[in-house]
Amino acid sequence: MIFFRSDEEINLIKLSAQVLGKAHAEVAKLVRPGITTKELDEVAETFIRDNGGVPSFKGYNKFPASLCISVNDVVVHGIPGRYELRDGDIVSIDCGVLLNGFHSDSAYTYPVGEVSQAVRRLLSRTKESLYVGLEKAVDGGRVGDIGYAIQTYTERFGYSVVRELVGHGVGHHLHEAPEVPNYGKRGQGPKLKEGMILAIEPMINFGKKGIVQDRDGWTIRTADRKPSAHFEHTVAVRKGKPEVLTTFEYIEAVTANTSLMVETSELMAA
Repeated sequence: MIFFRSDEEINLIKLSAQVLGKAHAEVAKLVRPGITTKELDEVAETFIRDNGGVPSFKGYNKFPASLCISVNDVVVHGIPGRYELRDGDIVSIDCGVLLNGFHSDSAYTYPVGEVSQAVRRLLSRTKESLYVGLEKAVDGGRVGDIGYAIQTYTERFGYSVVRELVGHGVGHHLHEAPEVPNYGKRGQGPKLKEGMILAIEPMINFGKKGIVQDRDGWTIRTADRKPSAHFEHTVAVRKGKPEVLTTFEYIEAVTANTSLMVETSELMAA
């Protein structure tokens, strides 16, 4: 069942999203070589709970942490642990917050220290593809319009789009209908109507689209072990223009003028 949210309910999701955005920023402050992924997870959980929220991911289908932390060739669902971030890594931080009965969900991928220009461009272009896709989240469109926009934008650079993992509706439950693939055909899929809440989340591989799952039952990697980037916003479908409910504002206040900054101005670099 697809749910349609009132303006009052959307405002409650925005409150959840504010806590989420600030939790991301607390983590962003600590992303550097030598920090363990477990330490990042603990900071996020403490911040979320101190601000009246509940981590959406912790305990979800028995997931053991508050953050999904995915490094280098890990696409999504990496489990925080003893791993220490290293110079040259990229790390995707995916987080959700439950507050006032509503979930919000967003993700951001950071370069750690000195990262090659080719990989930085992967991050920048994946981030840009998020905005290219969410522009299509308007009343009267189709879910396929979103996926088509993301796919055509990223594939022009030689990247590939993960097929098995998709965006989704979000609301009282972390995952709701409809599924929102990052590939597709224009004019196909469920019709978009005002009040639908979508988590749009491009997962874009530097190499081929194939993925494999680790024995832990969660961690998803690229089959060719090349890097993968992931950015996500929670968005309300509106007439004419979508409303982005989550925010990167707090992250980017932290990362401005640091090696963690993902510059969209790099998009057209050679």
